[in-house]
Amino acid sequence: MLRAFKNDWALFTGILMLVASASLLTTLLTLRGATIGFTTAQIGLIQAACPLGALLGSIHAPRLVTRVGHVRSFGALASMCSTAAVVHLMTNDPWIWGGMRFLAGLCFPGMFVIAESWLNAKAENRSRAGLLAIYFVTTTLGNAIGPYLAGIPDAEGTNLFALSSILISLCLIPLLISRNPAPEIVDSERMPFRRFLRISPMALIGVLLSGAIASTFSVAMPLYGLRLGMDSGDATRLLVIAAVAGALAQFPIAWASDRTDRRIVIAGAAIFGAAVCLVTATGLLDGHGIRIGVALIAASFLPMYSLCAAHANDQLTPNQMVGASGTLVFTYNIGVVFGSFSGPSMIGALGPQGFMILLAALSGMMAALAIVRRRSRAAPVDTGRAHPVHPGAQVVAVMGEAADAIATDPPAAEATPA
Repeated sequence: MLRAFKNDWALFTGILMLVASASLLTTLLTLRGATIGFTTAQIGLIQAACPLGALLGSIHAPRLVTRVGHVRSFGALASMCSTAAVVHLMTNDPWIWGGMRFLAGLCFPGMFVIAESWLNAKAENRSRAGLLAIYFVTTTLGNAIGPYLAGIPDAEGTNLFALSSILISLCLIPLLISRNPAPEIVDSERMPFRRFLRISPMALIGVLLSGAIASTFSVAMPLYGLRLGMDSGDATRLLVIAAVAGALAQFPIAWASDRTDRRIVIAGAAIFGAAVCLVTATGLLDGHGIRIGVALIAASFLPMYSLCAAHANDQLTPNQMVGASGTLVFTYNIGVVFGSFSGPSMIGALGPQGFMILLAALSGMMAALAIVRRRSRAAPVDTGRAHPVHPGAQVVAVMGEAADAIATDPPAAEATPA
């Protein structure tokens, strides 16, 4: 692991700045929008524009890379993201903010895929586990640093928007000066929605729900804290607590899912998270109790994507994995669109309790899905490992699993739906 970090510290540094800038911008737009008088519906629409852009970006970014290469593509996408962050300083028009959020959504997925595929191209099979562990720590730090920076006092918001733009610009440097060759572009078997649903409806629908849950958390959490009477610093610290708790929970939950049917673990975590949400929604908890509740909810919900992705990989043949990862990320972003809008809207309609009620409802759907699929289909006979990943890192994890499996086993027949 130390050798992997020593060899690729520049790339990890660039990814850290990229994740921190993305999470800073997401949190900052919610806080700044509330400060200048945007309604919760307007904030939700602005934030939903990012995953809408990501749906298109996930389709067109690979084509851009094919035409002009990894380095030029990354530079172009980073420049557009940096520009979008600066434009927020020039106007308070919600439509322009939504347009810039859409532009950022177009660009960020391509940047993550390029950076991650670069790392994946360098990783040998024996060092891939260490690389994934460092990558997970890096993305966790970025997701915690961004909200923490958003809590820094900045009355006009100009310094923090500028900081986000600077971080995006700086993340270019490690890839531009790296001596590592750009990865080759490799075609893989496609995995359309209909075929994926036949193979594993649990994985595809579960990823959709996990996207809605995660985006509700990241977009609406600062509003939830503000509506409870917290200042912006305390409200953003809830996101930092959630990021750390969710990251720590990934390891024991993944360990448990490797030793039993993953659907049982998903159902148990979802039921526990829903119960904590309902207790928190009663309004009986004080400030410390709310923080503990947020930590427990994050620990239950945030590992869901990793579990659903691992469940999908249990059903797939090696040559299907890379194509399936693209379908999973696309589906995840559909859920993110819903959560980005519905989270602030529920707070606007029902107050801060609406945030917890929505999370409880989504987790209840996740638990019901896992229970129904568990009753209808037996567990896969041979399950792989559940890697702690976020949606972007699925590209790295899944390509590693595919490479290992192809090296040892021939492609298997299409699995029974699970």
